[in-house]
Amino acid sequence: MKVLITGASGALGASLRKVFRSAFCPTRKEMDVSSQKSVEKIILSYKPDTLIHAAALVGIRECEEDKKKAWLTNVEGTQNIVNALKKLNNGCYLIYMSTACVFAGENKKFYTEDDIPAPKNYYSVTKLCGEIATRQYPNTCIIRTNFVPKQQWKYQKAFVDRFGTYLFSDNVAEGIKDVMKKKAKGIIHIVGDKRVSMYGLALLAGSKNVGKTALDEYKGPQLTIDMSLSTKRWKKYKMK
Repeated sequence: MKVLITGASGALGASLRKVFRSAFCPTRKEMDVSSQKSVEKIILSYKPDTLIHAAALVGIRECEEDKKKAWLTNVEGTQNIVNALKKLNNGCYLIYMSTACVFAGENKKFYTEDDIPAPKNYYSVTKLCGEIATRQYPNTCIIRTNFVPKQQWKYQKAFVDRFGTYLFSDNVAEGIKDVMKKKAKGIIHIVGDKRVSMYGLALLAGSKNVGKTALDEYKGPQLTIDMSLSTKRWKKYKMK
């Protein structure tokens, strides 16, 4: 099976490379998702059987400050991949990596695949639009999840009142492998079995010196307060 992974330089991409060791992982220079020509060149020459689309601009503040770049990468980039796969026309299985942040996260928790998204910031809007783009392609699975690499927390502090059913990126990569085995289609939530705060997550990831902060101290784009997901279509995973 020929697997192609976009966004292989990111945290999830690093975990996917460990799971799919023979996968083709083009660099951004080799395959710029915002360029239809670049995308078609790689996809039509490699002819993947499965494509995991993990490339995205994920910084909430960066997406808010550079909406053009966010749209080109997250929406038009996804549309470029869909267009190229339609042109390839070999039945390639497409996995699109979305996010728990497509939901509002207000007065509700444990969102399932049946709940209606309501994005709160531009990053979330672009990821939801990416979901819509992939629905034009029949052999698609949209995976919503929330993860971090198992390493030192990259910020000095972490929220004690922002929650999610987080996983580590290695857990998500294994979940994607499970989904691929079933060739599942539609929307699937790959989720952890516990709801924890971001501060709790930082501790679980091995950070000992991270400080605490709260949302009332935050200044910036609107955030999804409760990112906890549940699933009606899949199993839950343990953080490990």
